[in-house]
Amino acid sequence: MNDLDDRFLTRNGLAARQLASLLMHHELDTRLPRVRDFAEQLGCGNGTVQAALRLLEESGAIVTSARGHLGTFLVRSDRTVLWRLSGLGTLLAAMPLPYSRRYEGLATGLRGAFEESGAPFAVTFMRGAGARTAALLEGKVDMVVLSRFAADQLIAEHPVELVADLGPATYVGAHGMLVRRGVDTDTPGLRVAIDHSSEDLRMLVERVFAGREDIEWKEASYMQLHDLFARGEVDATVWNLDEAQGRIGQGVEVRPLGDEVTRELALRNSSAAVICRADGARTSTAVRAALDLSLVTRIQAEVLRGERLPSY
Repeated sequence: MNDLDDRFLTRNGLAARQLASLLMHHELDTRLPRVRDFAEQLGCGNGTVQAALRLLEESGAIVTSARGHLGTFLVRSDRTVLWRLSGLGTLLAAMPLPYSRRYEGLATGLRGAFEESGAPFAVTFMRGAGARTAALLEGKVDMVVLSRFAADQLIAEHPVELVADLGPATYVGAHGMLVRRGVDTDTPGLRVAIDHSSEDLRMLVERVFAGREDIEWKEASYMQLHDLFARGEVDATVWNLDEAQGRIGQGVEVRPLGDEVTRELALRNSSAAVICRADGARTSTAVRAALDLSLVTRIQAEVLRGERLPSY
């Protein structure tokens, strides 16, 4: 195996590694592109492509079958070997802290989908979509999981791109207004908790209380809310009800969000999205190909129903 690895450092071997990336998610029993098409895509000669394909076959990464005028078909592939040869390494995803079972289910689903595709996967947890995106731009992680709401905002501001949207209720179940019992939200000087480290919650709470110049903003994280409400230091906020349920206390009421615009924003906020760097074409292509979104959501639903233990 060492001798084979050395061969992948030659000119033909480097072409084989590029082909491994292209073939990683090629459907079985379908015709491969022509040799000259591969050559044009890779910027090399036909002979180099043919040698590269032989190397992949010898490594056990693929098995092909020549079918005359029909062309050459991919009969079998080992995605784990193809991934290793492609040089992509372990994909590292930055996710929100696993406060809720929904986040745990999402992490479990992502791991399951990447493992199914043969892609090595790891996850790191970071609080705040802005902080996770900064880590992405600095090259510390390969992808970021966040709400579609925050993704749209960050895509407009930074060189990142959307690679997946998992649909409603995959990021949070719902958002609501938390109000200290007995408080009238129209009261001047209402003290409202806001978390500037969370793009989602910051934008939602600012939208809900837009036009209220009398608001007294209180910087607070999810972990501080229970005590702040209990001590009467905060009157209201907007929060992820997955995180708030059972943790805020009996002295706090949950009220529905108001107008149609806010409900639309909350819907986008409930959808999980995955972003990658805009200049990381190989990574984003690999992530798109590896992510079976139906598998991710199915596993997440099993975790939410208690049918599967979280594993991430």
